[in-house]
Amino acid sequence: MVLRSIRPARRRLADEVYDELVEAIMRREFGPDDRLVQEKLADEMNISRTPIREALMRLEQEGVLEVSNQGSFRLYRMNDGEVRELYQARAGIEGQCARILAVRNSADDIAWLSEAVQREESLEDRSARGYFEANRNIHRAFVMRAGNRFLLEMFDIVWARARAFPLFSTIENVDLAKSLGNHMELVRVVERGDRIEALETFTRHIQSGFDLQMQGLHPERVA
Repeated sequence: MVLRSIRPARRRLADEVYDELVEAIMRREFGPDDRLVQEKLADEMNISRTPIREALMRLEQEGVLEVSNQGSFRLYRMNDGEVRELYQARAGIEGQCARILAVRNSADDIAWLSEAVQREESLEDRSARGYFEANRNIHRAFVMRAGNRFLLEMFDIVWARARAFPLFSTIENVDLAKSLGNHMELVRVVERGDRIEALETFTRHIQSGFDLQMQGLHPERVA
């Protein structure tokens, strides 16, 4: 694991450490069997242990890390039931945002969302991380455009938990392009203005993502 040295700046140092640890998780520079020790991280980043501890505790609160028996931290391993619950939470949050957008039925929303989807789906980074970030950014665009800050906060919490897998690293043995799905259809269903159809379409879309995730986690189950 190679983490960059961090120099104090205007931004809170604990936030800098948090971002660096998240990036390391996404780069898969440490796995479920690795232990994160405050003292070692502080030495590697050349900073005190206080911001390290704050960042680790924040990741634990988000469900990304858990405390081991030795007092160090490690990636939290989700079981299949928890993965299902995560996708169910996504369906509830994003489905409600789809209803809000469909009821509002704004041409400005449709134009903004269409541009966001096209931009993210033209990604150059075809790695698992690239697909993860593009997919997250697209779904976050719908939630952000709905304009409910509490739903947006819940969305960010749920997707933070997704790093505990890390989410897309388990589906590299399937077609990663499927992870993006047909997001323009989500825009079109919002444009049609039917809130029930919007909710059902988003729910089916997220169910497809769950099925793909299960295929990646358990390739032996695929006939």
